[in-house]
Amino acid sequence: MTEALLKGLTIGFILALSVGPVIFTIIKQSINNGYRGGFSFVIGVWLSDIFLVILSNFFSEWVATILQYKRTIGYVGSIFLIAMGIFFVFFKKVIVTEDNILPELKFRKRDVTKIALSGFLINTLNPSVFIFWLLYATTTAAKHNLKERILIFSVCLLVNMLADVLKVLMAGKLRQRLTVKNITIINKLSGSILLGFGIALLYGALFLANKVN
Repeated sequence: MTEALLKGLTIGFILALSVGPVIFTIIKQSINNGYRGGFSFVIGVWLSDIFLVILSNFFSEWVATILQYKRTIGYVGSIFLIAMGIFFVFFKKVIVTEDNILPELKFRKRDVTKIALSGFLINTLNPSVFIFWLLYATTTAAKHNLKERILIFSVCLLVNMLADVLKVLMAGKLRQRLTVKNITIINKLSGSILLGFGIALLYGALFLANKVN
C-alpha cells in the first residue's frame, strides 16, 4: 500500500505541475471572475478527470477505441481553444463600476454551470489528457490490484485538486491588486496562450491525418 500511495503522490504532482491550457484558464477565470469563477471552472476540470479516470480504469478498451478518433477529438478541441483565445484577445471586456474599480460579481446558477462546462470541455477535448490517464491506468493495472489502484488514483486526484485550489486562491488574491489595464493585458496574454495551444493541437491533428494518409 505504501508503494501505491507514493505512486499516487507522484502522478498527482506530475499532473499538478504540468503546463497546459487548463492552468492558464484557471488563472484567467480567477482573475476575471474571482474565487467563485475559478472554483466553478476547476469543478468542471475535476469532474472531467474523475470521468476519465473511471473510463480509463474500467473501460480501457472503450477508451482505446475512442483514441482511434483522437484526430477528430483534436479538431474539436483545437477549434474550441482557438475560439476561446480569439474571444479573450479581441472581444473580452473588463467590467468596472463608475469609480473604475472591479465589482463584486454575482453568479447565477447558469453562470456557474457555463463556467464549469467550459472546464469540463477544455480538459476532456484534449487528447493528451485521454492518453495520460489511459497510460497510467494500463501501467498500474499490470502491477496493482483494484484496491491499490483506487488508492493510487484517489491520492492523485486529491493532490491535483489541492493544487487547483491553491491556484484559484492565489489568482483570486492577485485580482484584488490588479488594475483594469493589467487584467486586460492578462486576458489578451492568456487568450494568446489558448490560441497557441489550439493551433498546436490543430497542427498535431493535421500532422496525424497526413501521417495516416
